[in-house]
Amino acid sequence: MIIPLFPLQSVLFPGGRLPMRIFEQRYMDMAKVCLKESASFGICLIAKGEEVAAPGLKPAEPHAVGTLAHIADWDMQQLGVLDIIAQGGERFRLQRHWVEDSGLLRGEIEPIATPAIMPIPGAYARLVPLLRAIVEDMAADAPHAPALPHRFFDAGWLGMRYAEVLPIPNAAKQKLLEMDDSIDRLEIIYRFLESKGLLPDL
Repeated sequence: MIIPLFPLQSVLFPGGRLPMRIFEQRYMDMAKVCLKESASFGICLIAKGEEVAAPGLKPAEPHAVGTLAHIADWDMQQLGVLDIIAQGGERFRLQRHWVEDSGLLRGEIEPIATPAIMPIPGAYARLVPLLRAIVEDMAADAPHAPALPHRFFDAGWLGMRYAEVLPIPNAAKQKLLEMDDSIDRLEIIYRFLESKGLLPDL
């Protein structure tokens, strides 16, 4: 499967939403095609390089695991600037990538299977009320609010949502995105929150 890639200094998680401002011509053209054909593109955290192209600089180098995205909403209040909400789908692994003449990065990807819904083990039940409070504090139409449906009963969904909101470096978020085991991800998140004294008593 070959898709256009959008390297960013941000991590998009499956089921998450990410507001983006597009103004470079290569990405404007990509967005037009995605809107017209209801096509997806890939969002990858930048491993090396910059988001915005500049003369003499090499294209951004993406991490090998990213997230498929589609444009859930868009607006253009300023001529030449497209504001979109990218909604995360399944993860993928980048097999190879190249730069087109336009400067757009394109890659061949292998989708990563979505884990089956997994009940939250009792040891991690303390994670649920805190995340409920965080999500309820967001307006339903807020750009960063997680996409519906909300699955507070699913270990995979719970871990992805925490990975989005935790105040941790992007490199750490990338590690959480790459993890295939939903319970291992919850364990890391649980230990982090416990160490900060942020978990409520049940």
